[in-house]
Amino acid sequence: IEHTYGGNGNYIVSYLEANRNEGILNMDNSVNTTFYVESILRIDPFLGCNNSPVMLIAPIDFGCSGVAFYHNPGAFDQDGDSLAFEFVVPKKNVGTPVDNFRQVNDPEFGGRKEDGSGPATFTIDPITGDIVWDAPGLVGEYNIAFVVREFRKVQGQFHFMGSVVRDMQIIIKDCDNNRPELDIPDDLCVEAGTNIQELIKATDPDGDQVKIEVFSAVLHFPNSPATFQPDPPTYQDVPAQLLFEWQTTCDHIREQPYLVHFKATDKPPLGVALVEFATMNITVVAPSPKGLTSTVNNDRTIDLTWDPYLCTNADSIQIWRRVDSYGITRDLCQTGMPDYAGYTLIDKVPATATSYKDDNGGRKLAFDAKYCYRLVAQFPLPQGGESYVSDETCGIIRADGPAITHVTVDETSESDGKITVSWRGPFEIDQSLFPPPYKYELWRGVGFNGTADVQVMTLSSDTTFQDTGLDTRNNTYFYVVKLFDATDTEVRQSVSASLVRLAPTPLLGRIELNWQADIPWTMNSPAYPMHYIYRDNVVAGDPQQLVLIDSVDVTQNGFYYSDDGKVDGGPLNDQIEYCYYVTTYGTYGNPQVAAPQINLSQIVCAKPNDTIPPCAPEAFLTEIDCESFLADKDCDYKAFFNELKWRYDNTGSCKDDLAGFNIYFSDSGDSTTYTLIATVTFPDSVFIHTELSSFKGCYYVTAIDRSGNESAPSVVICNDNCPYYKLPNVITPNGDGVNDTFRPLDEESPGGRCPRFVKSVHLRIFNRWGGLLYEYQSGGEKSIYIDWDGRDSTGKLLPAGTYFYSADVVFDVLNKDEQQRTFTGWVQILY
Repeated sequence: IEHTYGGNGNYIVSYLEANRNEGILNMDNSVNTTFYVESILRIDPFLGCNNSPVMLIAPIDFGCSGVAFYHNPGAFDQDGDSLAFEFVVPKKNVGTPVDNFRQVNDPEFGGRKEDGSGPATFTIDPITGDIVWDAPGLVGEYNIAFVVREFRKVQGQFHFMGSVVRDMQIIIKDCDNNRPELDIPDDLCVEAGTNIQELIKATDPDGDQVKIEVFSAVLHFPNSPATFQPDPPTYQDVPAQLLFEWQTTCDHIREQPYLVHFKATDKPPLGVALVEFATMNITVVAPSPKGLTSTVNNDRTIDLTWDPYLCTNADSIQIWRRVDSYGITRDLCQTGMPDYAGYTLIDKVPATATSYKDDNGGRKLAFDAKYCYRLVAQFPLPQGGESYVSDETCGIIRADGPAITHVTVDETSESDGKITVSWRGPFEIDQSLFPPPYKYELWRGVGFNGTADVQVMTLSSDTTFQDTGLDTRNNTYFYVVKLFDATDTEVRQSVSASLVRLAPTPLLGRIELNWQADIPWTMNSPAYPMHYIYRDNVVAGDPQQLVLIDSVDVTQNGFYYSDDGKVDGGPLNDQIEYCYYVTTYGTYGNPQVAAPQINLSQIVCAKPNDTIPPCAPEAFLTEIDCESFLADKDCDYKAFFNELKWRYDNTGSCKDDLAGFNIYFSDSGDSTTYTLIATVTFPDSVFIHTELSSFKGCYYVTAIDRSGNESAPSVVICNDNCPYYKLPNVITPNGDGVNDTFRPLDEESPGGRCPRFVKSVHLRIFNRWGGLLYEYQSGGEKSIYIDWDGRDSTGKLLPAGTYFYSADVVFDVLNKDEQQRTFTGWVQILY
């Protein structure tokens, strides 16, 4: 059966069959109950092509009363999507469960655990799909059902891709038999190219012969499939053995492990054979890029080169960078760049690339700094996957310009804040080209980086300056140092460096702290791993004194600390406001630059257990004249956007501990359809919603405080489309290429405009007496342009004359009064 779907969405494919077996114990009237299963298919080009899960093991199995029952469906996904298993109630039709279904471990059926320790249990492993019924009681036939859902990881988020429902029979008999026992290796992580050889063993408590079978997608690969011996599986005297072998290649690399299911079946002299299942996970990892080297250039850039990547099916190479060297101990199952290593992803290049120039995004690299690099290969979806991280290469930028070493907050205030900035001069500069003595200017900007547009120190030979009169409580500041030679000519300027910004998050009985900075040195250094946390309300009699309460190893825990009050012997008091600052340590990694770089954050204060939400912001859309905007755009223009702005009043009763704003969007304006599309960090107050297919949509904004409390929504604001559709009054279907078909006027028609924002068109052509001659409904391959060539529904060319048309047009707009219009008129056919 083949079917073509007309568009994106979730589709259900179902199967219905009359009558189940008679006498199924855990449902009523089974012989007159229909059998129904369904699959859900998701079609979404953003997520890529998709194949439904396949199950290799038949949906019927046997067990013995009083002996634990094991089953596995042998499911795998061709695309490498993650699978999840869950029991569901069997159905007899769409949305209709079978009558009086009871799960197989219902006390009615008298089962108890195999070891007699309690009532029977019935479970399914959500990851492997292993089904265990420990243990059946009443002899007879049972029905169960479970769903296998597939999920695809795209940009760090898992998306539902579809599901398959399986309805299966379990037949329980009286028998005197014990289940065989499997012995399989531990889960494996191997580098692509490894030849896996594992011996699988099985025994039987009764000494019966045992057959070992294997079920997995890896047995069915067209390129280098896994094999096993004996093949076909045969009953063997115990201990039975099966040799599993798989020569892995680059084609087998994927993010998710392969599930290899092993099944042992015994062969008793009489009665029912029993089975045991076991699952081994095998993850095939991409090899690391090799041969990475670095060359430092005089223009403050670094050239990287490496060998051609071994696996040609890779999608890209990630370029990772940090200041100062950091050793990574590689685990066989750890792929990609570990979070603790302090590297930053600076770029991605095609997998075929073998070189890269790092110019720091055009800003150039910082004087004096030791930059270190590693590479990681990425593989395309749906299989995905990342390689092991490469070896490290490093290079030091020549010290022929100024380098900021300190941006430390001396005083926290909304109006009288103070920051001390220090830097060192260019000790490796060419003095014949740029003669000393040297002088400096210091410039400041707001934020972590950007344009430093405020001069705070005029020409001076000083290398330390205290900047005053600042709002260090609410603002982040960064600085740039400009270098001048003896002729007062500007030579070059430093890379910018920001202060350390500390942010609290109040929670139940504790306060979390996070800090960050945009600086040319590293704050994550094995040489200086500890950062120090200071807090008030510690010293008896002097609660305002901030003292050292703890330290953090940032190489292990990142720039994060959770204060649970342990210094006070218990949780934090929700009636007290606690204030903090953090002292950070860092280095340029250059032995000629004194270290550590010690810098203090601003002081922040918060109460635990904060449940009071902030006030709602006031939001508005930037007005765009839809028709004027589209006047010079092509008919297939799709780069629509909406610009959203908002204001927040943090005076009076409104809270001033804002963390950011949530942006919600609905393309229909229906109150139940809004979804969160972005979170913007305070104090930003603008969001541009891009990659839209039209202007149509509604928004509201909420404020978020540092405790995660969310305000009431702003007033809903909407933007709408400006639809246009106009039909001609004459056609000349004579094949000369001019007015040959009846189609809406467009930009090529005299005085015409592009049809815009049209969802569908239903056209009917009548003769003068009202007889229907031709009918057209857009959809699928039939576009809104109609292109009627003057023929009736039988394909016969109509004679010259005047005909009446009626076109029902559905527009893509919010305004319900404009969503559908009927265009009527006369069209003349001329030859």
